Amino acid sequence: MAELQGTNLICPPECRCDKSFVYCNDRALTSVPSGVPEGATVLYLQNNNINNAGFPADLKGVRSIHTVYLYGNKLEEFPVNLPMNMRELHLQENNIQTISKEALSHLQRLEKLHLDDNSISTVGIEDGAFREATNLKLLFLSRNHLSSVPVGLPFGLQELRLDENRISLVSEVVFKDLDFLERLVLDGNLLTNKGIAKGALEHLVKLTEFSMVRNSLTTPPPNLPGNYLVKLSLQENQISQIPITAFSHLRRLQRLDLSNNQLRTLTQGVFDGMSELKQILLRNNPWHCDCNMKWVTRWLQSLPPSLNVRGLMCHGPEKVRGMAIRDLNINLLLCPHSPTAVPQVTPPPAVVSTVIPTSFIPDANTSHLQLTVQFVNDTCIKISWLTIFSVAKYKVTWVKLGHALRGGKVHERIVSADREQLSLVNLEPKSTYRICLALLDASNNFHPEDDTVCSEAATKSSSLNTNMASSPEQATQHNPSSPLLLAGLIGGAVIVVLVGLLSVFCWHMHKKGKYNSNAWKYNRGRRKDDYCEAGTKKDNTILEMTETSFHIVSLNNEQMLKEDFRLQSIYPSPNGAISYTDCHTGSNSRYCTSGVPDVEQCHT
Repeated sequence: MAELQGTNLICPPECRCDKSFVYCNDRALTSVPSGVPEGATVLYLQNNNINNAGFPADLKGVRSIHTVYLYGNKLEEFPVNLPMNMRELHLQENNIQTISKEALSHLQRLEKLHLDDNSISTVGIEDGAFREATNLKLLFLSRNHLSSVPVGLPFGLQELRLDENRISLVSEVVFKDLDFLERLVLDGNLLTNKGIAKGALEHLVKLTEFSMVRNSLTTPPPNLPGNYLVKLSLQENQISQIPITAFSHLRRLQRLDLSNNQLRTLTQGVFDGMSELKQILLRNNPWHCDCNMKWVTRWLQSLPPSLNVRGLMCHGPEKVRGMAIRDLNINLLLCPHSPTAVPQVTPPPAVVSTVIPTSFIPDANTSHLQLTVQFVNDTCIKISWLTIFSVAKYKVTWVKLGHALRGGKVHERIVSADREQLSLVNLEPKSTYRICLALLDASNNFHPEDDTVCSEAATKSSSLNTNMASSPEQATQHNPSSPLLLAGLIGGAVIVVLVGLLSVFCWHMHKKGKYNSNAWKYNRGRRKDDYCEAGTKKDNTILEMTETSFHIVSLNNEQMLKEDFRLQSIYPSPNGAISYTDCHTGSNSRYCTSGVPDVEQCHT
């Protein structure tokens, strides 16, 4: 035998010794080598073929050894003849099926026992076997065949891992007198609410971490100890509801995980009383964003920065699927068939676009943005809108549609997020206007394909023109044979002839002006009185207008930040020339208005 380095002791020939460490691992040994010297502190025997018959009697008397690694061997029972002063023992990854009181009775100083990945069943543990190790503080029994929590656990136990077993029952007395248990892990078992005795957990008065992940709970376990509990993990269960008092006494709780359950809604006040909370995880639950979740939106918006809530994303209705509950407009979180949720709306005199339902429930056939247009009088149109989610600003644009587009400037207003209606005033009587509403972000950016709705509305004839019309009684008083009427007819015929001659002359001059302006005007084969456009200095984005519609192409953001630009509305004048109105913007300005007075109300 070689001498143990640093001492005068002898090292077994099958092993390698380094100071007080004896390395006998990975050597295909079938038994523990004899002659392990006194003075050794750590004995490595893992990944061999050692069976229960391979423990010599002299090993028990080596008092200096405090840690033994025996994982990955061929043990079928808890071994005997282990060093009597041992404090840490690793027996995981064997095939241990039984544990006797005798095997543990002489390990009075054992503090940490690892029995993971074995074949231990509840009936294979002799009653009170673990209690023989009176100083045991950490017991790992993960990935075994237990059907219930073992009875007779050591009184001084501080950490117990029972995850990945087949436990379906926790009796009322199993944790009794475990006054020092701080960490309990029951993940990956078969526990239901009925399988947990009502008072089973309330005995764990010092518990700080409790985990019941991957079980079959439908509500949080009852009577959780709240004096010291800091971390509670309940993810991957079948929890569909949380009683209002489930967490009310957990005043020291800091982290709560309810991810991957079946929660659709939350009872208001369910998190009240937990003043020390720092994180709530609620991912992958089928949250249904209706009126019952209004309080959640307000609660999320009022949270202090110290509390982090994650995973509150709408799963339904379909139109809000994937949206964060924090960002929803609480005025639109309505419930179907709820009398209190249906606003009373007086029907408008005339509605010319989609009318918003009185009970607005988003579905696959409705847009995120709803626009309503209401005629008021011959010069004013009132518009209102609703949106599912919160936005920074709205942009309203309107333009008069017509054959010649003379003076047809595009009017525009930027409206704050708290507004939901606007009056368009100083409109022309008996005219059709195209009105568009777009959503803007904080930087005044928008995406027309997704966040813009448009509608058309027509004002009525002017009341002045209506009053000037003759009544039926007055019309019947004219006699066709009257000299005055005859003179009027003749004069009218002369005027028609003169107008015809004047029209021929104007057409000739109009055609002549077309060729004079071709050097600088765009021409795409259309008539010059039904098409016009304007471009930036680099001519790579345009405003295009036709007699029936108009199209505004979004300007490039990077270009707008680097240079000034001019937006021109171009239209033909009666003599064939082209006129335009300027709208200049300052540096970094994205929008220009048309000088519309800031009038918010229409007068009927």
